[in-house]
Amino acid sequence: MSDSETMPPAAAPEAPGSAPALPEEALEIASGYAFAGPALDLGALLWDGVCLPDAQVRIPLPMLNRHGLVAGATGTGKTKTLQLIAEQLSAQGVPVFLADIKGDVSGISAPGEPGDKVRERARDVHQQWTATGFPAEFYALGGIGHGIPVRATVTDFGPLLLAKVLQLNQTQEQSLGLIFHYADTKGLELVDLKDLRAVVTFLTSDEGKPELKNIGGLSTATAGVILRSLTAFEAQGMADFFGEPEFDTADLMRIAQDGRGIVSVLELPAVQDKPQLFSTFLMWLLADLFHDLPEVGDADKPKLVFFFDEAHLLFHDASKAFLDSITQTVRLIRSKGVGVFFVTQTPKDVPADVLAQLGNRVQHALRAFTPDDQKALKATVRTFPDSAYDLEELLTGLGTGEAVVTVLSEKGAPTPVAATRLRAPESLMGPVETAALDAAVAASPLHGRYAQAVDRESAYEKLNASRGAKGPDELTAPPEQPEPERQPSVVEQVVGSGMFKSLARSLGTQIGREITRSVFGTARRRR
Repeated sequence: MSDSETMPPAAAPEAPGSAPALPEEALEIASGYAFAGPALDLGALLWDGVCLPDAQVRIPLPMLNRHGLVAGATGTGKTKTLQLIAEQLSAQGVPVFLADIKGDVSGISAPGEPGDKVRERARDVHQQWTATGFPAEFYALGGIGHGIPVRATVTDFGPLLLAKVLQLNQTQEQSLGLIFHYADTKGLELVDLKDLRAVVTFLTSDEGKPELKNIGGLSTATAGVILRSLTAFEAQGMADFFGEPEFDTADLMRIAQDGRGIVSVLELPAVQDKPQLFSTFLMWLLADLFHDLPEVGDADKPKLVFFFDEAHLLFHDASKAFLDSITQTVRLIRSKGVGVFFVTQTPKDVPADVLAQLGNRVQHALRAFTPDDQKALKATVRTFPDSAYDLEELLTGLGTGEAVVTVLSEKGAPTPVAATRLRAPESLMGPVETAALDAAVAASPLHGRYAQAVDRESAYEKLNASRGAKGPDELTAPPEQPEPERQPSVVEQVVGSGMFKSLARSLGTQIGREITRSVFGTARRRR
């Protein structure tokens, strides 16, 4: 029988007189969620204000790599929905990545606390609730906050993402791309921000200007803007995010010894006032996964599900090139076995080309207090398939922990729109204590690999060494000429030095030839 002809299985024994027979309209909706294979249980169907626990709303596990959207106004339960989905993915052996903006997702590592509200919700939706903690790793950008430090080198971060972080305009972004191109081809590795500053300073010096004349040049004014942006960025304490050891995104795809997927939680409370920074770093993680993972096609379950919280920050004031790169990444990463869920307030926060690729939707309540709210509500309704509900009325009347759901069936077709009372997470719905968080970080097998920053020789040191300079301010000084013969250029000195050749051999990097860059201009690396 087809999905539309199959009756949903009973979720639990029915208590005497607890649930009437399903109305015809509800029965038709419920039949669209009666999947034969493994699935995640979201909750029970709501119809005409009544919860129908025998009509379970679910997402097929193989469809989680078809991406999704979790949206809703503040306080409607989005975070608990992420927690609920992450728990069930972990239980089925799928690693998960979560960004913890407010600091209340760390509780996924600890068993939940039973209470009247939890028991009532479990009873409403026929959930066999058991307090359960899940295997988790905690990370922090640059080590700022509680977590294993996550760093990226400037070279691998790429010019497009860095321009977004520095809030450069299109002309400045293109000039930054030119600087990266020069550094790539000349073997000047940009590990941290002082490397980038050293290269920019050199290229605007009298000796450095000829180096770029054949590939477009770099104006002094634009270079000055880039340097000032770097200085302001560092003054905010952001320099720690760039450097080594660089985080290997393969560590997000680990499985615990008991077979459950590890939930990677990026702790962001310490930098939640830097939205451009953390949203762009999330995109770097996703782009890096895209580069490194092989094609797997359609699999029985995803290799990783990545939740992109506060997604509107990523798209705000983004250039066309940046949006095109996001669209390309989301479109193609599905075939690598990675599912991406964008989390935001309304679907209109996500560009249409990206939204069209999000097959699984969990829409929490929206508010309609202002004309702009009303406009957003109408736009949201238009993004859903035709339904048996009055969605405008329904979306403004949903309670906390309730949502409108539509997902992709096992055959890849959209399921009927279903108002849903969601299940309660089984882990702690709130943060764990700081001491417990720090203890988990210290005990992690990854802590020793990433905890200590390393400042090895790179562009800054090479340019200084080749010039005999003592500091960055001396990079513009002319080289000493003890002999009347023609002196080699700075680049010739650097590339031809024994120190350079030895470093290239020992590190096995792509120094000495152009680095291959792909989506977002990030660099491909050999793991």
